[in-house]
Amino acid sequence: MTDIIAADIRRLLDRTQALWPDLRAASIFLTGGTGFYGTWLLEALLAANREFSLGCRVTLLTRDKARFAARAPHLAGDAAVRLVAGDVRSFAFPEGPVTHVIHGATQASAALNETTPQEMFDVCVEGTRRTLDFARERGAARFLLTSSGAVYGRQPPDVAQLPEEFPGGPDPLDARNAYAEGKRAAEMLCCLAARAGLATTIARGFAFVGPHLPLDAHFAIGNFLRDALDGGPIRIGGDGTPLRSYLYAADLAEWLVTILLRGTAGRAYNVGSDEAVSIRDLAERVADVAAAEWPDRGRPRVTVARQPVLDAAVERYVPCCRRARGELRLAPATGLDDAIRRTLIWGSRQPRCPTA
Repeated sequence: MTDIIAADIRRLLDRTQALWPDLRAASIFLTGGTGFYGTWLLEALLAANREFSLGCRVTLLTRDKARFAARAPHLAGDAAVRLVAGDVRSFAFPEGPVTHVIHGATQASAALNETTPQEMFDVCVEGTRRTLDFARERGAARFLLTSSGAVYGRQPPDVAQLPEEFPGGPDPLDARNAYAEGKRAAEMLCCLAARAGLATTIARGFAFVGPHLPLDAHFAIGNFLRDALDGGPIRIGGDGTPLRSYLYAADLAEWLVTILLRGTAGRAYNVGSDEAVSIRDLAERVADVAAAEWPDRGRPRVTVARQPVLDAAVERYVPCCRRARGELRLAPATGLDDAIRRTLIWGSRQPRCPTA
């Protein structure tokens, strides 16, 4: 664990002390534990287990135990962790009791969604079906599905923030929506499971920033951070007008655990920040933070591939988080500039970064 992540986890534990007794002696089954969400969940769960002497255990389903152990030895080697190998669609049910299930498997991979949409859809749906079957067989008390804001489809330009009750959806006849439609179907499976008595909750994730975020994938902020670490320019592939919002990774972990333990069964909660920022402004803020952190390098230049079209509707992807705030008392604990700074520092210390 890096010093940045250790400090993040320390602050998380300090502000969530009342949450963790719910996991005393718990047996947690986690899918997707090697991705961005899962890694942060493991960091938080294992730290809380040590801090509060919870005596809980985590069984982690992974396709490649050796790869995860090499990438995160402090997590894979924790005495409370058991790694089991398998595909989320067909894994053999591991032995032992299960009290809580967190189903986070399904990589938000633009490449997989584009090249093999059938596989993307099947992983979402069949993986959820299999994990629900396992939870029911073992009598789990709580089940959390990590879903996505993609279930709402394209956000209308006149809707500033997407509430959970938004009635829209993606086009089911467009194969590019395999991920979004897969998540919608997975949510329906959880809804049906809740009606049958399993306390399922749903976390609809939006956009995030923080350590462990891939800096070379399809995430705009990750690419901007990579460009800044390389000295610039920070390249915007479009016109910079789309609006997004970003929640810090440690806050994400807090929200997910809270929804698992305190969320109302059969209910979905948006997970993200409701502070909208344009892609152009985001790039400029990354440049500003990088210049403040490393003044001797100068401020990275920001470039825009296309000029905005006059009077064109602005694309949005911003959640309304009133439900999480009102019902669960959740709010972002880390401002965007500090989130950028902390992720830049983490990124500068990774072997892949030229500035490391």
